Amino acid sequence: MLNEDSIQYAIENTRVTVVPQNRIETFGTTVFRFFLVTELMDTAGQVRVRDGRLHAERPAIITPENFHRMLDEGFGEKAGKFVEWLRENASEMAVLRYGFQFRKTDMQESIVHDSVEAVLDRLRIKVDHAEDPLSTVIHGVDEGWEVCLLKFATDMIQRSAAGNVNEWRRRGLL
Repeated sequence: MLNEDSIQYAIENTRVTVVPQNRIETFGTTVFRFFLVTELMDTAGQVRVRDGRLHAERPAIITPENFHRMLDEGFGEKAGKFVEWLRENASEMAVLRYGFQFRKTDMQESIVHDSVEAVLDRLRIKVDHAEDPLSTVIHGVDEGWEVCLLKFATDMIQRSAAGNVNEWRRRGLL
């Protein structure tokens, strides 16, 4: 189990070396193919490559009127008062909800006997030749590799949000 320091270390040491060309789709599921490269800490010259898929569900718009549905279970009276305040004071506000599913069944792992830089270079070339606008290459840490993947997911949400909102506005949904 990772402690807070390990999680912070994984976040700070996550580098996306090939950024997907496309963002999260506004009206459908987006499936990113990822190559996550990590150094094995106890063995020199060995690198783990995880090849898998990260599924981003269709983003949803949550308005103040709909917050109560989200907060019905497990939240107390203060949350209800906050939702009521939102209804009265934030009629134009909307929150975007993004959901990700990580399916380990889509993932393969391999150990490569080479330097991290050489492996990253080969994967960059592979992704470039595949011409898949939803592929990414991520350099992370082995022990906290899932944190690295979640860091990538949150970065994609930030990168996609403005475009998703603009698309909803163009279609009159906001």
